[in-house]
Amino acid sequence: MTPLHQAKDASPRWLRDVANTTTRGWGMATSRFRTGPDFLIMGTKRGGTTSLWNNLLRHPQVIGMFPQLRGRKSSDYFFAADRSSPAWYRSHFPSAWHRRARVRAAGNAVAGEASPYYMYGPHCAAQIRLALPDVRLLVLLRDPTERAYSHYQERRQQGAESLGFEAALAAEAQRLAPDEERWQADPAYYSEAHDFYSYRSRGVYLPQVRRIREQFPPGQVLFLRSEDFTRHYQSAFDTVTDFLGLDRHDLGMAEHHNSIRRAPMAAATRRELAAFFAPHNAELEQFLGRELEWQAPLPR
Repeated sequence: MTPLHQAKDASPRWLRDVANTTTRGWGMATSRFRTGPDFLIMGTKRGGTTSLWNNLLRHPQVIGMFPQLRGRKSSDYFFAADRSSPAWYRSHFPSAWHRRARVRAAGNAVAGEASPYYMYGPHCAAQIRLALPDVRLLVLLRDPTERAYSHYQERRQQGAESLGFEAALAAEAQRLAPDEERWQADPAYYSEAHDFYSYRSRGVYLPQVRRIREQFPPGQVLFLRSEDFTRHYQSAFDTVTDFLGLDRHDLGMAEHHNSIRRAPMAAATRRELAAFFAPHNAELEQFLGRELEWQAPLPR
């Protein structure tokens, strides 16, 4: 991060807003000299997307978004297309000059972004294919029982969730129903309820994975278990850099972002969720042709 970006990051919110408007204007003015991303990290929500993004930024051959402010990892372009344009999208990525300079310094240069909603949004994969037919996709898949509870805890921490976990699970279908038809039919519609309160439904991965596979050939998509980044981070990271065509890079100590301290999930709730997800997980394993080793329902 440059001194200018560090100064922006430490400044008051109003000043950051002015700076962002100014830099976005510069990005738009120079958008014809910018290219889109080489890769996208598509999720899943609470699957380690932010941690993978930030550790990739530690690689000398990876360029962050423009402007390079702490915490910036996504433009949200593919579920907010009605509010933006291709030029606006390109304005978030490095210029050709920046890329050439990085290639001279490090031997290679790639850029990307990361959005957990790109995996879940029903129209995102198709829109990404239209805009970026050659992009490489990183898809993180986490044990859906653990993912659901982590998602809930994040919403509680943000003040966006007032219900207990069991009550939130019971209310999920009712919360999502009012926007369901429009959310499925309108490529430009973003439903906050589907983003915020999809604790159970977001962990049914197979429909999401199928949408990606329908749009992209296998060589452009890397499916990753989130748990591998917890247990064997360097090895998992090497798999990512190999897939992106980058030199291997020793991270030393991996950085973990957005961790949440939480009370244990109630055993009965864990059993119910594990039982619910078990057949969905089995279908996903069959589709991907690999074992995911997520927990089976616990005995009573």
